[in-house]
Amino acid sequence: MKKTTLLMSLFLVTLGLRAQELLSPSGKLKLQFSLDASGAPTYSLSYKGQAVIKPSKLGLELTGNTKKVEFSGAGEGDRESLSSSLYDQFEQMAQESKQVDERWNPVWGEESEIRNHYNELTVSLQQKTSKRKLVVRFRLFDQGLGFRYEFPEQKEMTYLVVKEEKTQFAMNGDHTAFWIPGDYDTQEYDYTKSRLSEIRGLMAKAITPNASQTPFSPTGVQTALMMKSDDGLYINIHEAALINYACMHLHLDDKNFVFQSWLTPDANGTKGNLQTPARSPWRTIMVSDDARDILASRMTLNLNEPTKIKDPSWIKPTKYVGVWWEMITGKSEWSYTYNLPSVHLGETDYSKVKPHGKHGATTANVKRYIDFAAKHGFDGVLVEGWNIGWEDWFGNAKDHVFDFVTPYPDFDLVSIRDYAKHKGIKMIMHHETSGAVRNYERYLDSAYRFMKDNGYDAVKSGYVGNIIPRGEYHYSQWINNHYQYALEKAAKYKIMVNAHEAVRPTGLSRTWPNLIGNESARGTEYQAFGGNHANHVTILPFTRLIGGPMDYTPGIFEMDIQKINPKNTSHVNSTLANQLALYVTMYSPLQMAADLPENYERFMDAFQFIKDVAVDWDSSLYLEAEPGEYLTIARKSKGKNEWFVGNVSGEKGHESILDFGFLTKGKKYEATIYADAPDAHYKTNPQAYVIKKLKINNKSKLKQKSAPGGGFAIRIVEL
Repeated sequence: MKKTTLLMSLFLVTLGLRAQELLSPSGKLKLQFSLDASGAPTYSLSYKGQAVIKPSKLGLELTGNTKKVEFSGAGEGDRESLSSSLYDQFEQMAQESKQVDERWNPVWGEESEIRNHYNELTVSLQQKTSKRKLVVRFRLFDQGLGFRYEFPEQKEMTYLVVKEEKTQFAMNGDHTAFWIPGDYDTQEYDYTKSRLSEIRGLMAKAITPNASQTPFSPTGVQTALMMKSDDGLYINIHEAALINYACMHLHLDDKNFVFQSWLTPDANGTKGNLQTPARSPWRTIMVSDDARDILASRMTLNLNEPTKIKDPSWIKPTKYVGVWWEMITGKSEWSYTYNLPSVHLGETDYSKVKPHGKHGATTANVKRYIDFAAKHGFDGVLVEGWNIGWEDWFGNAKDHVFDFVTPYPDFDLVSIRDYAKHKGIKMIMHHETSGAVRNYERYLDSAYRFMKDNGYDAVKSGYVGNIIPRGEYHYSQWINNHYQYALEKAAKYKIMVNAHEAVRPTGLSRTWPNLIGNESARGTEYQAFGGNHANHVTILPFTRLIGGPMDYTPGIFEMDIQKINPKNTSHVNSTLANQLALYVTMYSPLQMAADLPENYERFMDAFQFIKDVAVDWDSSLYLEAEPGEYLTIARKSKGKNEWFVGNVSGEKGHESILDFGFLTKGKKYEATIYADAPDAHYKTNPQAYVIKKLKINNKSKLKQKSAPGGGFAIRIVEL
């Protein structure tokens, strides 16, 4: 690793107040920091001279905070109440600047090497009366700004109870935004495109039903929030390195277009408990006049710490199939019987009840998936509904719901384990916690040991429903600490984690690369629950994927769900070619071929792309992008002179003009193109596709159309 650090001090006098100015390495971005007349920390950000963030205040509001004072004669520590303000009455004590330019190699990723290049400004503040100290650290990259609060160890402030973080993001206009409702319990909403001023009027329609949801404001939205200004700036607000802190939402003052941070509360209504020394997550603002720069930025990862896993060689990017879509569509079920109104772990005897015959996780069915995976070169098989308790798991606020080790009578775990090993297939465990966090932690060690004893190296965990203990939310500091605990515990057992319904990622996969996937957004399953918007997959890379890879579960070939389950009239709002392209555009080192084996067997020529596509990359190029409209990405397979290109389009369709200048000069290649047929349409003719082969080189160009809700996928191999 090469690293350059330069220390310096910057001073700028403005309006009689001391202020600092910081430029990004290229000089495109400029940060200004100052204290206003009340002693409130204030910052602003501009890009190529255009205002991005107008002067905005920083700080926190505290509640019930105390500091330790001298011991009394009785020998008990006295405590002194402190002011709730940690947002004004500051004076600046010191500042320090440095430059960093280094490169590092991710365990897996969109490229094999990442550059971390930024200029940093650290401002040390102290309140005039209370003498409490606060540090604000800014890092300015060419792609955007990251800043965080740091609370040094100090006798003036030992413990902090946060009432609210008061970070502002003052927008320079009524931007167009791609947003989902602010919610303490779910991120599984379709995106709404509107002006900031229109959010309030559209909020009620945007809040669609979910298993657990707690919206908090008619103008509250979630991060990552993608926006576009009228003068062509793309702006993205998010956070990085969410550790021991509540997840941040944004509350909009829609008269002045000012966002303020809005943290997820704990059950008692407070929004965090800290002990100094401590620090907040990074607040991030990405900005460019080219949407492709937002996708190419690695700022979120760079704001996280290097990996804490000394030897990550056991972490393997994975392509898998699984017993899942058949339950999602209603063809089969997770449960075993209809004859148990309630289940008591350790007491209920499943051998005495009649099975309903629709259980998906049977020994025979699982072996069918193992055979399919082995035949077509997949790495693993996921099985949901294998363990007892599914008859009595949802909606009852039940604590002792699963034990994660006891299979149903028709799931022969030992036989399946041995069969998979013989076939060279790794089994992927499923742990649905039902939101019962205390129960999951109760069984975590035994569950992970059980996995390792039976050859499972990866787990898909789920947190469907309201969180137990009752009153807690999915994204509070308390539950975020649980997700982190489970992740770090898994690393000790050398287990990879794919967490569903957990907090949205903030780049923690750099530090803990066994976090190989997350859901944390509206995934493919909703195509069987009524459908996603056709442009959904053109937005997710600008929002959800800013923080890390998503287990989107693509690869659906049968769009008419009624053909799988006559009672389900849902339709998958995508063409088949679009589904293939998702393996390139929706980056993840964990990719599922989610449809049923029999549906792939009907379209084996198209299925070949899923078999061929890589899951780990040497480099990624963003060829064209417009959120909500279209997206085209080219990626080079790790360690191979082989490229894959994916394009997805929204409601209007798109015509791409591809330039293959990224190919090696002097080499000849064959491109296999999987594209929408001329009459393809996601609603009326989604399975219409064509496959063609072309000889190309680095001077070649290609005009290719995508249907509405369509796309294309290309495999390029050297001849």
